[in-house]
Amino acid sequence: MKDWEAAYANEDTPWDKGIAAPPLAQFLSLQSILGSVLVPGCGAGHDVRLLAGQGASVTGMDIAPSAVRKAQSFPVVNDEHYVVADFLNLAEEWQGCFDSVVEHTCLCALELDQRAAYAASIVKALKPGGHYLAIFYREVTGYNEDGPPHPISEQQMHALFGDLFERLDSFVPADHYPSRPHGSEEVVLFRKH
Repeated sequence: MKDWEAAYANEDTPWDKGIAAPPLAQFLSLQSILGSVLVPGCGAGHDVRLLAGQGASVTGMDIAPSAVRKAQSFPVVNDEHYVVADFLNLAEEWQGCFDSVVEHTCLCALELDQRAAYAASIVKALKPGGHYLAIFYREVTGYNEDGPPHPISEQQMHALFGDLFERLDSFVPADHYPSRPHGSEEVVLFRKH
């Protein structure tokens, strides 16, 4: 398993592009995400600040203290805060607190045997009827099961989330980082049953 604290402490974070995820910005240009929002695996907080700037009350959560310190080093945009916590073992204080959970690069960074715990934590974090917006990494160039990142197939996505959520919408984003070719990501919006 990757040592995320060491990666952030040593600034070995090639996944950090210095801006919020373009697919998230594209989604937010079409539909707002308001209320209380959790961003698990928030890293430097770029997605947190984008969401907070649009009016949400956002909690960025990361297991790596150095990631949280980096996120806190940026100017505060609006109602945002950061916590060091293990999302896969979600503490009771964070359960049932959020209108939405926004996923970007947390799931793909986990080992495959951690995905069930991740899905369970999404359900625990959300209020009844809450929304889960995911930017899934569907295809990783040259992937040979040695990640992260680990892609997620349609079948894997259905197995993880199909019984827990209603799928409301999905699209292949036109906007993406240059390192992620068009078609390698999918934006999916779910509602908790």
